[in-house]
Amino acid sequence: MAEARIFQDLKADHDRQRVMLEEIGETSGEGEQRSALFDKLRKELQAHAAAEEESLYATMLACPDLRDEARHSVSEHKEVDDYLGELVELDITSSEWLAKFKEMRHRYLHHIDEEEEEMFPSAAETLSDDAEARLAEVFERRKPRELEIAEKQLPGDARE
Repeated sequence: MAEARIFQDLKADHDRQRVMLEEIGETSGEGEQRSALFDKLRKELQAHAAAEEESLYATMLACPDLRDEARHSVSEHKEVDDYLGELVELDITSSEWLAKFKEMRHRYLHHIDEEEEEMFPSAAETLSDDAEARLAEVFERRKPRELEIAEKQLPGDARE
């Protein structure tokens, strides 16, 4: 059976995010390039997390067999959002920024690997085909809206 569209959507986002994380990690302190790449990543991560929480996680939280995994992932989203908030406040050309970015990248890569290897298969076993199709629709509708919100709203404690 083919992988459900919701998981394909989320994995496609993860793949784009992995590339973005790599590109930022390869910058060597030049503020303009790093800043542009980070701003794009920040918005992408904020939008992805919000849309994922409103679609897949909301459904998983309502399912006793999936609740613990969803709670764990929500807490990891908060952790990454906090990292993003700290990074927004730091001088993007500093070694401190790069060290904090590398911590965040490590944590986020762990998070998405865990989702893809453990959480998505568990959810796929439990959710019906109809539920998975509905979740894809919710995610695909929410993600563009969340990108618009991320344009105006900073992560972490820097939010207005």
